[in-house]
Amino acid sequence: MSGAPHHGIDGVLTAAREQLDRLEPEQAAEAAAAGAVLVDIRYAALRERDGVIPGALIVERNELEWRLDPLGSHRVAEATGHDLLVVVICNEGYASSLAAVSLRQLGLHRATDLTGGFQAWRAAGLPVEQPSVPPRPTPPAVGH
Repeated sequence: MSGAPHHGIDGVLTAAREQLDRLEPEQAAEAAAAGAVLVDIRYAALRERDGVIPGALIVERNELEWRLDPLGSHRVAEATGHDLLVVVICNEGYASSLAAVSLRQLGLHRATDLTGGFQAWRAAGLPVEQPSVPPRPTPPAVGH
């Protein structure tokens, strides 16, 4: 066993949030209007169920660092530099805090997250749209 201290996820989350200037939904909307990149890390089933924030970049959590690293070979076009304000959004504002700290470790020193996540955005009455999802195929009829 390692001699490293064990903090549990609650301790890790608290330490992560101490590094962030988290944004409330209205602040995130204002930041996006001023050029910040909103990054939705929710998985597809949640986006399909609840919708998406118009203009938000969809990057599932397991690809986040590769897509947002301004020096990475797999970066998205929006990853223009380390001064970029990135607001990470998960469903309720927990995983996004950890993800934002991970982006800060890559040098994105302004990365933060949305307090309360997508659910808080929607509850604040901010814009949400249904994603364009291809229709699911209809299964063939069974029997006569």
